[in-house]
Parts: sequence; structure tokens; C-alpha cells
Amino acid sequence: MCVAAWRRWQDWVAVVAGVYAFLSPIWTPTVSKATTTLVILGIVAAVVGLVSLARPGMVALEWVMVVVGVLMFIAPWVIGFTAMAGMAWTAWIVGVVLIVVGLLALPESNRIHHGGLTAQH
Repeated sequence: MCVAAWRRWQDWVAVVAGVYAFLSPIWTPTVSKATTTLVILGIVAAVVGLVSLARPGMVALEWVMVVVGVLMFIAPWVIGFTAMAGMAWTAWIVGVVLIVVGLLALPESNRIHHGGLTAQH
């Protein structure tokens, strides 16, 4: 018996959102501080999502995803790129998505952590 890895939709959404943020400077007008912020936070989100897919019982990763989402959401104000509408909206939307999927994954992650959800290979 093992934990059902690679199946949670919340983690897949987080990976896609992270990759979107990471790649968004390709198609969105930007400045270097916005690019750096979205690339770094996007990579972190995608990696955390992938690790969470592989190890779905690691509850702390869901909280890390929520924190990354909050950082992504506040970045346009803190880093100062609200004038770059495309990058700011990307950060706000991806931030909200990461917060929501991180919070939605918490109950299932807790069940897995405590041995409540297992599946055979």
C-alpha cells in the first residue's frame, strides 16, 4: 500500500499556475523587477506543486503554497510594478489561484498524513 501520488488536481493546478507565472514575461510587457519576481515565485510554486504531487501527505507544503500565493499577490505593491498591468494582473490572479488550491488541498493532505487515504500500486 502507498499514498496515491500524482493524482491531486489542486497540485496540478499549482504546477500550471507556477509555470504560467514563470513563462509570463515571454508574452507580457514587463520590467526587470516584475520579471524576476514572477520567475522566482513561479518556479517555487511549480516545484512545491510537483513535490506535493509526489509526496501528498506533506501538509507543510500546502502552507508553503499558500504563503507563495500571498507573496505573489502582494508582489506588485511591494516590489512596485502595479503600473505594469499585465504583470500585476498575472501576479494577482496566480496568487489567488495558489492560495485557493493550497487551502483546498489541506484537508486531503491532512487525511493522507494521518493514514486515511491510501491506494494500491
